[in-house]
Amino acid sequence: MAKSKAIVVQTTAPNLEEAEILARKIVKARLAACVQILPPVTSIYFWENEIQKESEYLLLIKTLSAKFSELKEFIHANHSYEVPEIVALQASDVAEDYLAWMKGYLSKK
Repeated sequence: MAKSKAIVVQTTAPNLEEAEILARKIVKARLAACVQILPPVTSIYFWENEIQKESEYLLLIKTLSAKFSELKEFIHANHSYEVPEIVALQASDVAEDYLAWMKGYLSKK
């Protein structure tokens, strides 16, 4: 395992179509090397002075910390939610070959 500046950014989407469109745009823009879309999850959250319950798709966005600011702006500009979830988790250990693949893709123009 190699120490790295790899991160996983989480966001959610209200339906599979939006999740897939957002994921493709993120990878095409080279803001992430991979985006995984998980099956519907149930989200319970506080919004507009009430506790809400919705089905959403969770996106796990594999990228580098240097891409976070641009990715955050991209998600805000391309998301249907007024306040989309954007949470970055540090990857403390990453396999060297996977990290090299990510860096290789994300460094290309």
